[in-house]
Amino acid sequence: MMKAVNTIRIKKGNVEEVLARFQTPKSVHTFEGFVLMEVLKKENSPEYDELKICTTWEERKFFDEWLGSRASQKTHDKKNEQKSADNPIISSQLTTFQVAIQHKPSKQEV
Repeated sequence: MMKAVNTIRIKKGNVEEVLARFQTPKSVHTFEGFVLMEVLKKENSPEYDELKICTTWEERKFFDEWLGSRASQKTHDKKNEQKSADNPIISSQLTTFQVAIQHKPSKQEV
């Protein structure tokens, strides 16, 4: 498995506006190999707000296929068009991880 984490820095006080964009599942949830999405909201950041959009995939190839897909390109191109003074997003950075070890509650392990 692998995880992709998109860290989004947001102008202070605007996190709820950006968080609302993730309330409804988007096309990523329909892609082969997609396992899970988590949206993490950073607590107590004095300078800016921050979200981490974490997706888990069965294999790296599925993430790469999604990333290169037309739907993904369309979504990210739209975000790039929104670069303006009123855009609450300061920056975003994508990082990927291989899931090396995973523990589940003992009742689920067999």
